[in-house]
Amino acid sequence: MSVPFRRVLAASLVLLAILLLLLRMANLVQHLGGRRAAPFQRTSQTVAVDAASRAQGWGDRFGDGTPDFLRLTDPADQAAFRRWFTLIAEYQAIRPKAEVPAEITDCASLLRFSYREALKRHDDSWFLATGIEVLAPPGEIRAWHYPGTPLGATLFRVRPGSFEAADLTNGAFAQFADARTLVERNAYFVSRDVHQAQPGDLLFFRQFGQSSPWHSMIVAEAGSQARVVYHTGPDRGSSGELRRVLLSELLDHPQPQWRPVAQNPNFLGVYRWSILRGNP
Repeated sequence: MSVPFRRVLAASLVLLAILLLLLRMANLVQHLGGRRAAPFQRTSQTVAVDAASRAQGWGDRFGDGTPDFLRLTDPADQAAFRRWFTLIAEYQAIRPKAEVPAEITDCASLLRFSYREALKRHDDSWFLATGIEVLAPPGEIRAWHYPGTPLGATLFRVRPGSFEAADLTNGAFAQFADARTLVERNAYFVSRDVHQAQPGDLLFFRQFGQSSPWHSMIVAEAGSQARVVYHTGPDRGSSGELRRVLLSELLDHPQPQWRPVAQNPNFLGVYRWSILRGNP
């Protein structure tokens, strides 16, 4: 065997070994990448959410911290959310106190519970788990159901700033948010005229001098029979209670600082959930 031929053969073998090594590395990267790309079990719903996310992009067109893929832009979905949200909140106010979920201990926890449950799929298992009874259930939200989103169970924005893809894993969203965080990071201002409120909107107050100054109420109904639902929160050793009152009663509250009127500096105004903000 001549020397030039041996050199060519050796070079060919080395090249073949390099190609085989590169092929193995490519397969390994693809395998690991596939594992990282599935942080939660993929179902028909998560596939739909992924498609919606790609269609809308991972943007935040209002710069309020809420990703566009989370917004309910379909008017039918918005209406379904409002009905479920108010229905669930009101049900807690009329059921026996012993049956109210233990997590509802103040105004913010009532908001979190009603918000989260409104975004779930309301099948037989949901009614069994919550104990809620409804004669005529509202229609279902079609865009997505909690927790089937890229955010998983961390539904509430807790950090300032507009949404970025890195927020999915850097702690910008959490399962818990207090009243102040809910109004500042998860809702937007509508008006200081309470008559502009729609069912599902929120009334926020800030009572200076209190240990827990931020307070919220849910507008359950608008119009001539407008009413609100709220939790008083713990006070002077008392655990507080849920209340369901007419808006007219609130406007005539014996303590002026609780009246939702523009002249009241303690009334911050009417707010609306950020997921209801805007249409396509």
